[in-house]
Amino acid sequence: MSAKTKSDVLWFETLRNTDVPIVGGKNASLGEMINAGMPVPPGFAVTAHAYERFIKQTGIAKKIYQIIGETVTDPNNPKQYDVASKKIRELIEKTTMPPKIASSIRAAYKKLNTRLNLKDAFVAVRSSATAEDLPDASFAGQQETYLNVKGSEELLEKVVKCWSSLFTPRAIFYRNEKGFAHEKVFISVGVQKMVNSRAAGVMFTINPVTGETDEIVIEGNYGLGETVVSGAVNPDDFVVDKATLKIEERRIARKTVQYIRDPKTGKTVHLDVPAEKQKESCVNDEEIIHLSKLAQLIEAHYKKAMDIEWAIDKDLSFPENIFVVQARPETVWSAKGMASTGVDEVKPQEDLKVAVKGIAAGKRGYGFGIAKVVLSPDEANEKMTAGDVLVTDMTNPDFVPFMKMASAIVTDKGGITSHAAIVSRELAIPCVVGTETATEVMKTGKEYTVDSRNGIIYEGIMREATEASAQAAITVAADPAPVTATKIYMNLGVPEKIEDFKNLPFEGIGLMRTEFLLASTIGEHPLNFIDTGKSQEFIDKLAEGVATVARAIQPRPVVVRLSDFKTNEYRDLKGGDKYEINEENPMLGWRGCSRYISKWYQKAFRLECQAIKKCRTEWGLKNVWVMLPMVRTLWEAKQVLEIMKEEGLERSRDFKVWFMAETPSIAIMADEFSKLVDGFSIGSNDMTQGVLMIDRDSERLGQMGYFDERDPAVKRVIAHLIKAAHENGCTVSICGEGPSNLPDFAEFLVRAGIDSISVNNDAVLATKKHVASVEQKIILERLAEQAALSAGRPIKKPTPDWEWNP
Repeated sequence: MSAKTKSDVLWFETLRNTDVPIVGGKNASLGEMINAGMPVPPGFAVTAHAYERFIKQTGIAKKIYQIIGETVTDPNNPKQYDVASKKIRELIEKTTMPPKIASSIRAAYKKLNTRLNLKDAFVAVRSSATAEDLPDASFAGQQETYLNVKGSEELLEKVVKCWSSLFTPRAIFYRNEKGFAHEKVFISVGVQKMVNSRAAGVMFTINPVTGETDEIVIEGNYGLGETVVSGAVNPDDFVVDKATLKIEERRIARKTVQYIRDPKTGKTVHLDVPAEKQKESCVNDEEIIHLSKLAQLIEAHYKKAMDIEWAIDKDLSFPENIFVVQARPETVWSAKGMASTGVDEVKPQEDLKVAVKGIAAGKRGYGFGIAKVVLSPDEANEKMTAGDVLVTDMTNPDFVPFMKMASAIVTDKGGITSHAAIVSRELAIPCVVGTETATEVMKTGKEYTVDSRNGIIYEGIMREATEASAQAAITVAADPAPVTATKIYMNLGVPEKIEDFKNLPFEGIGLMRTEFLLASTIGEHPLNFIDTGKSQEFIDKLAEGVATVARAIQPRPVVVRLSDFKTNEYRDLKGGDKYEINEENPMLGWRGCSRYISKWYQKAFRLECQAIKKCRTEWGLKNVWVMLPMVRTLWEAKQVLEIMKEEGLERSRDFKVWFMAETPSIAIMADEFSKLVDGFSIGSNDMTQGVLMIDRDSERLGQMGYFDERDPAVKRVIAHLIKAAHENGCTVSICGEGPSNLPDFAEFLVRAGIDSISVNNDAVLATKKHVASVEQKIILERLAEQAALSAGRPIKKPTPDWEWNP
């Protein structure tokens, strides 16, 4: 046994992920992050060895396991878990801690105080079981946490309480369910400097509802993060694009409760949020972007999707006030291996009355049954039977046995990262959270249908839901993808994710964003690599990221969009402030081709070209193509192509070059631009911005709701581009979210003759089906027209709003 495994106390900075058997997943992860340079509050772990010595030296180990064996005889009887838990916890908490262990903990706390220059620091005391927080297990938080603990005696008391929480009813149930032997599961306790939180919450490096890998989801509330984790409040919710760090969505909730440290007593108190602050965002945009960057770094370090808890200290200034207090692997989508495929999609039945609405959070589909409104696990134990709809204020881990019995779950409080949301996704149960009034509106004994796609609960049983449920119960082959004339490509940001999605029915990667590689894998400004003599390192890292995707799907093409960061985004890279200017409107500034040809960046652009060449020539990946972003003028387009030619990249039979079509100029002069390239890919967001002269980041214009790619002016420009490109031998694709989010816009594209549509992974199959239906509709319309013409009664068709003959 090594010195480490024999220790009663280990400091976080001495720990790595390999130390899970000694300190549990939570503490090992904190040590891993500290050593990776993440802003983690300091502290130490009371090891699993200390706990094991405690139960063995005091002679209570045998008694503990005997109580479980004698009491829990029916694994599906929650009352037996309650009885066993009560007996074991009383036994542990009345047993005196061995003096040597107590002395080690006191000494470590004293040393922490010295480090912090405090007399008695406030600390968080968190349990970390040795089988908790592993990739194939969830229900993290079964054991207890104590906040704002102060003084060595209170600390010792809370450590023992954490030890006893290894035997809560839910923890005993979970180990039985997962097949973990109780005798082989131990517990460590983390003791960490307490963040005096102004705001706190949770963030995921994958969308926890949809499984979208290109998004970061952040939830937060005022005060301590416990309100968010437990679901005690409907939190603010932000969705951030992982590649660009643009805040794509924001939902500011009415936050009524906060947990804070009482400045007089030092204890955690529950307070009402002042009315004037309830509808204000608990974090500003600068803090959201900083949190997103930390999420990127953590995901890049662990090389997997992560579930992260964060806190902002009210006593410090930005950015030193932002801390990561926990990080664990995301378990639900990681186990599934891909985003939602759209199973169970049925249309709501309009003759049913809406009972209440909330936030869709669980399995995307329908659940139905008799409602049981229960406000505690004890009440659930009395009322719940298999197949009921569980309706409660909010869930906690004690509800898990009853959640497993439910056909659907509805809560008054909580967001998409609340306990109810996370567990329902793991259990694949429809769930709607944050309804505010479900426990008042819904009645025990009445039948309801829970629509967890749209966050709606209907009174009565929806016929379509029962049919969908019956169909889902039949094991059938995977739904075959229809054949379409319009090619369906997939967008990709994170190269490693291609393994999860490579079997989807797409015909190539229509947009591989290099921004994620630059921000996460590379993380340093390209010019900084050049100036520090590391050019080859940049080339190798970029090439390997591209090659990861190209190898996985060859011979299908991978259209690599070369770097499209704006000046503010380049400046955020390591060393970036040395090379980047400050622009008032970076969206319309120095980016894309104008950057590539400039004397200030051309050397770095040549490195990108060399990375592509390495993929194609050294590694033989001929399915790697290139797309150039933000092409504004013919002159700059020709200059970029000339630089590429100098670097060994010239259009050929097996090397295609595309232009992003984001500017009105490229559409207006499509006949001339077509002479330079093989294809175009429409960036509908930027094109809409350019045609309508709108700021795509304007929150107010977004709220007005009518500025999008369906505007007739935008559609006319796109239709003209497609026509002119085809007349000059070029193909046209589109890589925005418009076709998957707006079915009528997708239909327009097909009717206008677009060659391909590139969508996110979760929309590939649905888009392919929709495009197939549109193509079938067009065929039938043409047959009808021919029949009518043959009969001498030609059909008079209305002129589409997008037809244009400039």
